[in-house]
Amino acid sequence: MFFKEQYEEIRKIAEQIYYHPELGYKEHQTKQTIIEFLKKVNPTIQIDEFSTTGFRVTLGSEKKDLHLAFIAELDAVYAPTHMCADKQTGAAHNCGHYTQVAIALSVYQYLQKTKAYQNFDYQITFVFVPAEEYLDLAYREELIKEKTISHYGGKPEAMKLGVFDDIDLAICVHAMGGEFEKRSTEINSDLAGFLYKKYTFKGKATHAGFDPFTSKNAYNMSTLFNVAVGLSRQQLKDSEQVRLNPIVMESDMSTNVIPNHITVGTDLRAKTVGYMKEVAMKLDDAAKGSAYALQGEVEGTTQMGYLPFVQDRYLSEFVLEAFEENQEIEAIKNNNFISAAGDIGDLSYMMPCIQIGYSGFTGTIHGDDFIDIDPEYIYEIFPRFLADVLNKMNGRIDKSKLYRRSYESYKQLIEGIVN
Repeated sequence: MFFKEQYEEIRKIAEQIYYHPELGYKEHQTKQTIIEFLKKVNPTIQIDEFSTTGFRVTLGSEKKDLHLAFIAELDAVYAPTHMCADKQTGAAHNCGHYTQVAIALSVYQYLQKTKAYQNFDYQITFVFVPAEEYLDLAYREELIKEKTISHYGGKPEAMKLGVFDDIDLAICVHAMGGEFEKRSTEINSDLAGFLYKKYTFKGKATHAGFDPFTSKNAYNMSTLFNVAVGLSRQQLKDSEQVRLNPIVMESDMSTNVIPNHITVGTDLRAKTVGYMKEVAMKLDDAAKGSAYALQGEVEGTTQMGYLPFVQDRYLSEFVLEAFEENQEIEAIKNNNFISAAGDIGDLSYMMPCIQIGYSGFTGTIHGDDFIDIDPEYIYEIFPRFLADVLNKMNGRIDKSKLYRRSYESYKQLIEGIVN
């Protein structure tokens, strides 16, 4: 009955966040809304802040052998044409993060009010992380220049700051894109990793009518590069589900002047780091060859996005077990890879992580028509299911099946990809 009784309160908090979306590292109002709720639930709560808008709260003060993080993401997407977008910033909650926060608060209030966490053989900390969405990069570049942050993504930044140093494993939840006939959950949905490649082609400008003969057309070099990328797709392994999307990013072209420079960029998504690096070298070769073929030059840069996310199958067994005993959730999806990405992949390099999906939406995730349509499932039934998952884990997690890597090791891996 507990989750049913708190349903209306949790739903209203979700709506408050939904109608006041904020982009990454700017989630000040969202943060305040959450903290006000937490302090009402637990007036003596200790809140540990990090990275502009991030913070974490721990249930109880007793140190235990295992420490689990329950993660919720604070930020919205830049989607100015969404029906509920902020008119000034273009932010909109069409990725469902507002529901993540509400679900986390529902579980927190249940554990705090009932004191159920005291029976766990593990400690549990709720981590509210900013800037999961990889966007608004010019603003984040300024924060990096100011040394306010070091990473574009909120979880890598938290990793650097030591937020997860005392954590052994992590659970996140995420909206499932699309509309489902049955109330559904999802496990083991692995995500791609991605990076950005940027190429600036350089040529020689001349008058397009009077003297095109001595020119070196940078635009033509970029066109040749785009053709080369298209023709090379048959060489890419289907199993890696590579995604490329070259676009023109910068140029000062005029119809009467042969362009002497143009910048083209593309994201590069793949299932594994090794293959991502292999495809990056193919792109470099295509760019160099296209410039060389038309007597020009090219400069390339690589910007890291997020690492691939391989969900921890061992931890997912507890979710599957809870589902099989559940009478309210009708369907489960398992082992469905998608080429989307998230910074949960970076955290999963350091420790075992799972991301549990939940239905209850309509429209295309990140689209203008994305919205929740089953709030009862999202804010009452699904949090109750998560409480069952936490109970299944209690006293049964085998520490020998967990792993741990350092932030320094992570940093070395990233440097090996971009350099």
